[in-house]
Amino acid sequence: MITNRQVVLASYVTDAAQPENFALSEGPIPEPAEGEFLLRNMYFSMEPAIRGWVDGKANYFAPIPIGGVIRGPSVGQVIKSRNNDFVEGEYVFALNQWEDYSICHSDAILLEKLQPEDGIPLSYYVGSLGGAGATAYIGLHEVGQIQAGQTVVVSAAAGATGSMAGQIAKLCGCTVIGIVGSDDKAQLIVDEFGFDAAINYKTDDITAAVMAIAPEGADIYFDNVGGPVLNAMLPAMKVYGRIVGCGMISDYNRTDNPNPITNLWEMVSRQLTMQGFLLPTYQAKVPAAMAQLEEWIRAEKITVIENITEGFANTPTAFCELMSGQTVGKALVKIDL
Repeated sequence: MITNRQVVLASYVTDAAQPENFALSEGPIPEPAEGEFLLRNMYFSMEPAIRGWVDGKANYFAPIPIGGVIRGPSVGQVIKSRNNDFVEGEYVFALNQWEDYSICHSDAILLEKLQPEDGIPLSYYVGSLGGAGATAYIGLHEVGQIQAGQTVVVSAAAGATGSMAGQIAKLCGCTVIGIVGSDDKAQLIVDEFGFDAAINYKTDDITAAVMAIAPEGADIYFDNVGGPVLNAMLPAMKVYGRIVGCGMISDYNRTDNPNPITNLWEMVSRQLTMQGFLLPTYQAKVPAAMAQLEEWIRAEKITVIENITEGFANTPTAFCELMSGQTVGKALVKIDL
């Protein structure tokens, strides 16, 4: 008998996520009600945002309870439908759960009907042509108001969103500086992703390094990490610069004792703008972003690096590796059918 495997929360995460915080469960395959459709999930997207949903605290989504199925974006195929807008065989990206089969509906968060192109792997639609790519593109354009000739700094630049943001900024005619956590990653983002320069935050003085490359400061800082890196970037911003608040991964494992930000006066003295954003708010902008990204990827103007973990049962380990900084590029799980 075919069952629905699920990854559930075994215990709240209080520090760095560990595989034992999660457990595997099985149940019946759900049946779609009127207006719903059933997806067979094929890829899970490993997202740092999930860390904020597994500590039992209120976030922009309700916390996942003990025993609850872990929430996360996925790409799946419709196998049964009672929704006239989605037919069997179509591919869908949406915020679902870590399970073999998910019930979905027209109002699902991040819902996007996919039309996979020949020559583009389906896995790309969970990363570079999914949440990571859309977040990078929309963050730079809608929040950063990017323009050619600007200097853009990106943190977590070897990760899924950071690597896309840096490449998009280059394609927009900007000078791009990436901040990473190792010399190997610094070399990678220059050689593979085309960044103009890289800074290792573990060994370099971020403020001095940015100002050495861009003496007038950065026009845009695409912030994926917050904490000490954000603090160091505040004095390295150009007057009227814009900070795109995408993530705060440096504090995800220390929500009870977040890193202090001591340079906030720079917000005043440099007349900076800092805006956080969540991708679902800009859902109407996603199709146009995806069309542009797909055009660039097909033309080989964007490099995609994937870190694919095989097998449903390895999903918790893949997530823990992402959160420990071990992965490069887009981390995802390919579900064994």
